[in-house]
Amino acid sequence: MRPLAVIGNVNVDLILGPAEPWPKAGTEIIVDHDELRVGGAAGNSALAWQALGVDFQIAANVGSDEFGRWLRQSFDAHAETWPERPEGTTLSVGITHPDGERTFFTTRGHLPRLSLTDVLTVLDGERLAGGYALLCGCFLTDDFTADYSAFFDWADSNGIAVALDTGWPLDGWTEANKQATRGWLARSTCSIMNEVESTTLTGLSDPVDAAHALKRHMPEGAIVVVKRGPDGAIGIDADGTLVSVAAPKVTVVDTIGAGDVFNAGFLAALAAGEPLSLCLEAGTRIASQAISTLPRNYGGPLSLKNGEAVR
Repeated sequence: MRPLAVIGNVNVDLILGPAEPWPKAGTEIIVDHDELRVGGAAGNSALAWQALGVDFQIAANVGSDEFGRWLRQSFDAHAETWPERPEGTTLSVGITHPDGERTFFTTRGHLPRLSLTDVLTVLDGERLAGGYALLCGCFLTDDFTADYSAFFDWADSNGIAVALDTGWPLDGWTEANKQATRGWLARSTCSIMNEVESTTLTGLSDPVDAAHALKRHMPEGAIVVVKRGPDGAIGIDADGTLVSVAAPKVTVVDTIGAGDVFNAGFLAALAAGEPLSLCLEAGTRIASQAISTLPRNYGGPLSLKNGEAVR
């Protein structure tokens, strides 16, 4: 299996809900559940790999408070060399709704101060050679994002393929954000964005058309994936073949981090040498398991063989 790494945002998620209807200002409501857990795109993907028994590296930073120490402890040896910033740790409060969707309130916190030096101090390039690095939280890690060109140079020099999942820009898909993303795509081996991100970025309403448009910005042989939530996922293989898979029917508990968990399952299968169709199936299956369980469950440690869990 090829080595794996994730680079980006790790923060604290406080999940409350479900809330219905939205309360009026100055009032208080009681909700059925709460959960304090590791969050952020990079954190969610790493948690899934950890639960699935997949070896990985993770480059992130933390704030200088109790939340920062708690995040570091959550990843044990993986987080030993994470830098600590003098800011408070970024906190997201997620309010779930009865349909499984959510509303976030997030502080800026420590995330903007993650730097290229921080990332390269944590990652072992030689050990990652020939593997995949998932780059995520792109619009939250200001200092590091400004040095993406140097990061791509480093990845190229070590033979590391970059899988890109930008997330949604805080100021929306401005022309500047679109242009920056097209530049990142030009140096990425794999794009793994969701449907609304893909269609908004390309200006095309059909996800298949959007996937083809994204591929045209990428190097020859790149893979494009569009995550479609309950409608499954589509992908365009290195040779241009379109693949589509359906998602299992589940009762949704909460969708927070669903796309990040998909990324983990998809890349674990890709690193194991599975074909695109089975990589998409692995991603949708593991994500569906996660969003339909409370406390969250990923199915337990597994090895991948033809896209199926072998326990």
